[in-house]
Amino acid sequence: MAISEEQLKRLAEQLPDVSRDPQAVRQRVEAMEKVLERVFVIPGINRPVGLDSLVGLIPVVGDIATALMGAYIVWEARNLGMSKWQLSRMAANVGIDTALGAVPLAGDLFDFLWRSNTRNLKIIRKHLDKHHPGTRTIDNDPALFGTDKRT
Repeated sequence: MAISEEQLKRLAEQLPDVSRDPQAVRQRVEAMEKVLERVFVIPGINRPVGLDSLVGLIPVVGDIATALMGAYIVWEARNLGMSKWQLSRMAANVGIDTALGAVPLAGDLFDFLWRSNTRNLKIIRKHLDKHHPGTRTIDNDPALFGTDKRT
């Protein structure tokens, strides 16, 4: 069954934007960070948690999975043309999270406290705000702007 050119165009328009456009990259990275670090809030302590903390409870497989998702954020940063220094800092954040998060029990607590993906998002936002100011968005999340001392 052949697909016409018109059908192909309509299908392409329905797909999510996977371009290297800085605005599209920003949206993807922010969404990934939210899923990894702030998917829901723990009642009683009002502490946001995400897949990084939850999936990290699964020995080995969980840490590898969240490391790969964190590495995706670094890969997107590389596509933005960020400096090797920034990419190294981001990779170190993911590496620290993975290495210390793999330690049984203590690593799970560390995953709960260390937010490598939030740190990496801050680095990316700083780069985008400087080099692509048109992508800047208003966000009142204190965890991302340094007013929250827990990150």
